[in-house]
Amino acid sequence: MKNKSLVSINDFSKDEIIRILELAEKFEKNPSQRVLEGKVVASLFFEPSTRTRLSFESAINRLGGRVIGFSEASNTSVSKGESLKDTILTVANYSDLIVMRHPIEGSARFASEVARVPVINAGDGANQHPTQTMLDLYSIRKTQGTLDNLHIVMIGDLKYGRTVHSLLQAMSHFNTKFTFVSPPELKLPNEYKLYLKERGLSFTEETEIGKTVDDADIVYMTRVQRERFSDLMEYEKVKNVYVLKNEMFASSKPNMKILHPLPRVNEISEDVDDNPHAYYFTQALNGVYARMAIMCSILGLEKEIK
Repeated sequence: MKNKSLVSINDFSKDEIIRILELAEKFEKNPSQRVLEGKVVASLFFEPSTRTRLSFESAINRLGGRVIGFSEASNTSVSKGESLKDTILTVANYSDLIVMRHPIEGSARFASEVARVPVINAGDGANQHPTQTMLDLYSIRKTQGTLDNLHIVMIGDLKYGRTVHSLLQAMSHFNTKFTFVSPPELKLPNEYKLYLKERGLSFTEETEIGKTVDDADIVYMTRVQRERFSDLMEYEKVKNVYVLKNEMFASSKPNMKILHPLPRVNEISEDVDDNPHAYYFTQALNGVYARMAIMCSILGLEKEIK
């Protein structure tokens, strides 16, 4: 995997995914290893982020690397009209690895094609978010003991939810059963349903949560993303359509876990935080270990990890 960009979760094979998860497990046991000493990682966030940006920076600092970059495009030459190509070509001169979030779909793939250093996609529009997927996979495997033969219920914004799109593609390696719960306006795009059908995977679509969570191993809740709507009236119509509450999980499997890529707005009641099924804040912590593993794999440093 050395010098290989991570733009889509499909850039990694099943074996490569498993290998990264195993490295993440090592980092959870021993997170302070100086394997990035002397390395510079550029963190380019053209779009707001809290968990993704800070977990990457935490991972880099814990591993002894240096971070350069920006957290909003308005503070850069982009505000003067500089093209993405020129920004990437310039920053590649200063770094060993680029981590980039951008609002335009396909921007990360373009950056990986022009940069002389590897690029990690930290989210490109409604397209992909592969590092979130790796921490989701790590969280699922850690809580369920396996990635095979699980039932995952995905709820909320399945149209624009890049975390949903990446996760279902990754879980297609593991004979997963899916239930998709969304309003008609936010249902899963046909291209992803076709993707699952081509792989012979079972899925159903619902418009109500109802009893779908009773048989779930993982409930993957998502936020309806205001920033993806050009028509705010459409957003207002669907923003609070699903809210998870404690009483919904009275009949759930004992080991079922609730995941959420965060940030949360109104879609999970705060009283659910104390429910033993809630796992989303630990899920966010797992992002540090997963991103440590991804960066070290791409930079060819696996043998130095203890």
